[in-house]
Amino acid sequence: MKIAVIGATGKAGSLIAEEALSRGHEVVAIVRDASKVQNDKLHVVEKEVNDLTASDLQGVDVLVNAFGTRDAEQHVPVGRHLIDILQQNPTTRLIVVGGAGSLYVDDAQTTRLIDTPDFPDAYKPTASNQGKNLEDLKQSSGIQWTFVSPGAFFDPNGPRTGSYTLAGEKLTVNSEGNSYSSYADYAIAIVDEAEKAAHVNERISVVTEAK
Repeated sequence: MKIAVIGATGKAGSLIAEEALSRGHEVVAIVRDASKVQNDKLHVVEKEVNDLTASDLQGVDVLVNAFGTRDAEQHVPVGRHLIDILQQNPTTRLIVVGGAGSLYVDDAQTTRLIDTPDFPDAYKPTASNQGKNLEDLKQSSGIQWTFVSPGAFFDPNGPRTGSYTLAGEKLTVNSEGNSYSSYADYAIAIVDEAEKAAHVNERISVVTEAK
């Protein structure tokens, strides 16, 4: 399988790329700065994400969007650009590294985590714009996508336990009662979804154990 990772030198993207390589997949790193790519087994495409074209994705089975930016509003135009070019490549599936802010906290799915009183103001711009990206995906047609939300605490230094719990639109907790995901176990979940295509045109969520 050929898997392309946008943001393959970032915190989440690098682990997803390494996980895919470890399973024998052909991995394309789509990055702004090729000099930051350390693994010579990666095929490198140095390009701004908004400059990607449909031809860049020819032969790609799965495109993982692990785009990272300090400008939270960029998540929306980037997401829309990917929808546009994937409509020209309908066999390429999109998997989005999403956020937890748009997960619902009630069974009726009327209140999102971002709308709760204790949600930190500092994270609201990113959470809000990632939520808009999710809504654009739900309203799109002609593409295959999966939006994967981690736990509310997405831990770059967390352990790789080799397991995770899958859930849907509602915020879920681990055995300690925490909405938590380590980047390492989350990467396993992403590559599993790339291989199995078990949740096409759905948002799913992933929680993992902290130890």
